[in-house]
Amino acid sequence: MGACPLDCPDTCSWVVTVEDGQAVKMRGNPDHPYTRGALCVKVNRFLEHTQAADRILYPLRRTGPKGSGQFERITWDEALDEISARLRGIVDEHGGEAIWPYNGTGSLGYLQGCEGVAGRRFWNMLGASKHWLNICSAAGSSGLTLANGTAGGMDPENFALSRLILLWGTNTLTSGHHLWKFIQDARANGAYVVAIDPIRTRTADQADEHLAIRPGTDAALALGLLNVVLAENAQDEEFLAEHTQGWESFREEILRYPVERVAEITGIPAEDVHRLGTRLAHTRPTAIRATMGIQRHEGGGAAMRTIAAIPGVTGDWRHPGGGVAYSTSGHVHFDIDTRDDLLERPVRTLTMTRLASELDSVKCLWVYGANPLGSTSDTNRIRRQLEREDLFTVVMEHFPTDTVDYADIVLPATMQTEHLDLHAGYGHLYLLWNEPAVAPPGECLSTTETFRRLAAHMGMTEPSLFDSDLELAEQLLGSGHPSLEGVTLDRLRKEGWVRMNYPKPFAPFAEGFPTASGRLRFPPRGKAYVPSMSARTAGSSPYRLTLISPAAHTFLNTVFGNNPELRRRAKGPVVLVNPADAEERGLVSGQRVRVHNGSGEFQADVEVSDRVARGVVASPKGHWPKHSPGGSNVNAVVEERDADLGRGPVYHDNLVEVSPCAGL
Repeated sequence: MGACPLDCPDTCSWVVTVEDGQAVKMRGNPDHPYTRGALCVKVNRFLEHTQAADRILYPLRRTGPKGSGQFERITWDEALDEISARLRGIVDEHGGEAIWPYNGTGSLGYLQGCEGVAGRRFWNMLGASKHWLNICSAAGSSGLTLANGTAGGMDPENFALSRLILLWGTNTLTSGHHLWKFIQDARANGAYVVAIDPIRTRTADQADEHLAIRPGTDAALALGLLNVVLAENAQDEEFLAEHTQGWESFREEILRYPVERVAEITGIPAEDVHRLGTRLAHTRPTAIRATMGIQRHEGGGAAMRTIAAIPGVTGDWRHPGGGVAYSTSGHVHFDIDTRDDLLERPVRTLTMTRLASELDSVKCLWVYGANPLGSTSDTNRIRRQLEREDLFTVVMEHFPTDTVDYADIVLPATMQTEHLDLHAGYGHLYLLWNEPAVAPPGECLSTTETFRRLAAHMGMTEPSLFDSDLELAEQLLGSGHPSLEGVTLDRLRKEGWVRMNYPKPFAPFAEGFPTASGRLRFPPRGKAYVPSMSARTAGSSPYRLTLISPAAHTFLNTVFGNNPELRRRAKGPVVLVNPADAEERGLVSGQRVRVHNGSGEFQADVEVSDRVARGVVASPKGHWPKHSPGGSNVNAVVEERDADLGRGPVYHDNLVEVSPCAGL
């Protein structure tokens, strides 16, 4: 029994069948209350992925120019010798902060992946820079924490109890489809489902209503809906008085956003805003599902903070089945001890999505669980940085990604069926244990074992560097938090998964909030709606189309981007263009085009479609640049800018133009 490690809220429990030491079958665990026996279209091919012909099985050393992908096989001892010598030299000449451990969301494990900050104790011994993993949810988490004191919200299982469900900036049937079963339970009891999304997604097709919002204007819509709630005198005065602060000021802010003004900002007809506002005013409980896509723009933090205010005004936070579900990670209370006491002095923190600029002062880039040339903003500048001969680059990987092509040393990493790990979903309240089903192929090592061996090779003697995986798991579970009462490692290993010690149903803020005052904090005047860059500059920019890059149905970030069948289903890079925008530019479906701005360009095939509104184009993420026409993917046109909070990235806040490719 194991757990899916990928960057998805559902963190499925799975069961692997092994015959003669070979994993031959994988299925979703039918006994797990959230997985309910089903995996997604991507993970259904996971065993095939682990056994793929292009799997990296041995340590490699670069033999050709950076970017050529030319390597020779070497031994682990040779790899560790070279790495040790280079790391010592960099520390001696430039100091430990010239080392950047760049860890991504390739695995969300608390032992092998990013959640537990794998390898941080080792890096602290060297005085390496810290790494701010902001690529996924930072802006939204910051906004929710300002409002509620935590980014943790309602239990998604409670959607089954909801009467009105707003799927806000989230494509549930592609990114976290297990929630849909709870939505179906609610619909069976009469719930109404609204999809609020710039794209008419497969989820929007299944909703009762779709509102095609202009990208980056979500907070304005939230204020407009609340304006209707006030007009209906449907605010929960008791909840407001007992559990919120800043209401009078926020009420004045709401009144500045009448329906007609909100319609102009959002592009949603005024009658639709008014109708949904009226429904919101009189339907309890209302649940809002808002995931990471909603906050990937310049005002993303404010958007999530203002959306979190909605159940504060309506009182939905008091009801099971009411509130906002963004991430349940705030309800996980492990003891993550990275041993910062091992640092000789405080060190700087480098920001994940600022890789292109912050590499200037870095001499060693160590990449694990990440493929920045496929996933990170401003890839043209990143590529130029990775070409530097003075940058020693080590990549721990499963496959020869674009980033691997620029490595000096490549280390073969285990995959989920081959190592121990501990997981907690960010879309449910269960802890899951992953037991290895098979032995690692070739000479692949887990993340934890790689750092144990490297520490020994460098002569380090700090005992905590050599803690076993089971010892690390025991430490994580030893926080003493009430949510972990009764959860032991023995129990997890025996049962495979355990619900954290929260009641069913779980209404986390019915009696107050984990803020200093115990109250929800409404946004201050003038901070509830921060317009996106695209919204502010669209009229003056030479680039007139707002680009968003949603999750692909067949890839998870860039994981599976080399799987032949999933690549076939993805049909290559595609850009959706509204018929009016296509006619204006002389574009037709199937035509190869350049999507470009001042940062760069990528090529894609046009799909003329009313699934996007006029002025909006969409191209799903996940394609590897090396497998894409022109050698670039959508991130070549994504600027290296920060959102308003948490230094979150702006993947859905970029202006572009679309032009036919010359000669095509």
